[in-house]
Amino acid sequence: MAETAETQQVDGKRAARAERRAARLAKQIGAFAKAHGGAEGQLAYLGQTGTRIVLVGEDGGWGDLVAPSYAVAESAARKSGITMHESFDGEFAAKVRTGPYEWTRMAGIQVGGPANKG
Repeated sequence: MAETAETQQVDGKRAARAERRAARLAKQIGAFAKAHGGAEGQLAYLGQTGTRIVLVGEDGGWGDLVAPSYAVAESAARKSGITMHESFDGEFAAKVRTGPYEWTRMAGIQVGGPANKG
């Protein structure tokens, strides 16, 4: 009986920790949305590393956050109230706007490409 109580206590602590992480991520998603005139998102499973929350603002700005699990990422997205997409394609992907920094950085990865000075 004592093992069951201990297990329940550990599970309760894990659930509370996950809830706090989801709330913190939801707050960050909300701040991103506010800064970019609204936002939409998509969840990308990263394996044991966690789940990436890809965000695209209404102004074309983009960013991401990483949650420790898919469940935490889903909870954070739900709490934030943003529109979520199943995949990163079509009209959703077309909203992303890249600038000189991103293009320079991508080109700098290639052999002989310009150095990233950003």
